[in-house]
This record gives sequence, C-alpha cells and structure tokens, in this order.
Amino acid sequence: MNTVWMTVAAYLIGSISFAVVSSKLFGLADPRTYGSKNPGATNVLRSGNKGAAIATLIGDALKGWVAVWLAIRFQEKLNIGDATIALVAIAVFLGHLWPVFFRFVGGKGVATAAGVLLGLNPWLGVATLVTWLAVAFAFRYSSLAALVAAVFAPFYYGLLFGVEPQLAAVAAMSALLVFRHSKNISNLIAGKESRIGSKAKGK
Repeated sequence: MNTVWMTVAAYLIGSISFAVVSSKLFGLADPRTYGSKNPGATNVLRSGNKGAAIATLIGDALKGWVAVWLAIRFQEKLNIGDATIALVAIAVFLGHLWPVFFRFVGGKGVATAAGVLLGLNPWLGVATLVTWLAVAFAFRYSSLAALVAAVFAPFYYGLLFGVEPQLAAVAAMSALLVFRHSKNISNLIAGKESRIGSKAKGK
C-alpha cells in the first residue's frame, strides 16, 4: 500500500508546472503559447525574464529531488524497497511530462530529471549536470545538451552503483527524454534549432 500512495503522490508533485506558475507570478504570457510552446525553463527564458526562467528551473528540479529524497529518507520507516524508490523517481518525472493539473500538457523533463538524479545520489546528479553544462557551453543548444546528458546518465549510474532497480528508472527517464526531444533532433539535423538565450518571435 505504501508503494501505491507514494507513487501517486510523486506523480502529483511532478504535475506542478513551475513554468506556468512562475510565468503567472511574473506577469508573463503562458509559456505554452510562444516559442517552442514547451512549459520549461528554456522556453520561459525566451520571454526575456531571467528571474522567471530561474524560478522555473529551480522549481522543476526541486520537485524531482524532493519526491525522491523523501522516499529514501523514509525508506526504512515505511518498509519500502529499492523498487519503490525507482517507481517514485519515474512517477514524479511522468507527472512533469503529463501533468494532471494542466490537461496532461507538460514539459520535456530536463530539470525534473536532474532533480531526480540528485535525489538518487548527488554524485550521479553532478556528473550528469556537468555533462549538460559542457555540451551547452560548447554548442549553445539546450536540447543537444539534454540529449547527450540523457545518454550518459544510465552509464554513470551503472558505473557508480552497478545494476539496481533505480538504474531501470534512470534508463526509462533517459529514453523518455530522447522521445520528448524528437522534434528538437529534427531541428538540430536541419540546422533550425534555437540556441540558448534566443528570444521568442514577437518578444
């Protein structure tokens, strides 16, 4: 029973779209109406409001971290196994991708995935974030950085901890991240992908 309610709770936490919430607080247009129409920090940044973008980034990452950290923190008390931790990790991520509070229209999950990885293990999160930053700094494409980091995340987990239930969750998140970036992959190949910091049309 604990596994069921913790998984549901994680999904509901993930369903909070900080891109939409932050945009409302900063008096901005709904991020689902401009740019890539993706409710995420990169698209919010296209509004020109760095504060809203940072708030979105922190909020989306924090919800992933909180869900996983709480599950690990109370693992022994609630008598749950590593498989439940893995379910919580993927549930909060799925909540971000398909949020029940926002008609199942969510973001691509990069920040939330980073929070989940940091929650599972700080070194895992740092290694993946460094990969993202290195690619983003070198090429100025957020999507490319996310794709490369997604590919490396399961490799880092396996290298650090071996084959565990959480590895399956990390691999599933990585696969979903690549899937959610399918349009970005096409744009990158065609040379049409927007670079980090570029403003949305009409802004």
